[in-house]
Amino acid sequence: MIDDEVARHVVSQEGLPALFPTHAHHVSFWEALGRAVATFGFLEETLAKAIFSFAATKPYAESEIEAAFSAWLPKLERLLSDQLGGLIDTYGKAIREHPRSTISNLNELLGDLRKASSTRNVLCHGSWRVPNTSGASLPLFMNRQNELCTTTFDVESLEGIRKHTVVLICAVINSVTHMGWQFPGSAGPGKVVWHHAHSAP
Repeated sequence: MIDDEVARHVVSQEGLPALFPTHAHHVSFWEALGRAVATFGFLEETLAKAIFSFAATKPYAESEIEAAFSAWLPKLERLLSDQLGGLIDTYGKAIREHPRSTISNLNELLGDLRKASSTRNVLCHGSWRVPNTSGASLPLFMNRQNELCTTTFDVESLEGIRKHTVVLICAVINSVTHMGWQFPGSAGPGKVVWHHAHSAP
């Protein structure tokens, strides 16, 4: 067969449904999904600020200060670009290396954060299929272990995920404020982390 005999086609965009490819879901589904994803974004910011807090308030011996200061800027730059999984690992390391940390359930919190990170990847990167009669949708998503997502999500489950993420956000904030520090960017009680870091010798 020569090329002239091939029947060629293109998508008729004028014939697509309004709001394609999100047209099959109720607006409440997309609102719940968007709010859940946005809450994960806030969790990332919170983790970055917590990591900064632990690094800024960690006591150093006189001989360690220069090396710690040299590593400071690259660490801050990574915090701005790192994604949730990397932030969780760095957060755990920062707490373990801080001699005055007071958190008693770190392993449990890190486990919950990692589970939330897996859910976040599904919500952010899944391709959402037409919902069933109950309004639940199965996203097409495969993780790095080649496991396909088999969980359907509806407005109620997405709202539950958002609320659970808020619980995790508060736990991360508490890991800083329980040591007596004000959480960066807030007007809460405690000693100011940024001022302390700059007044240190």
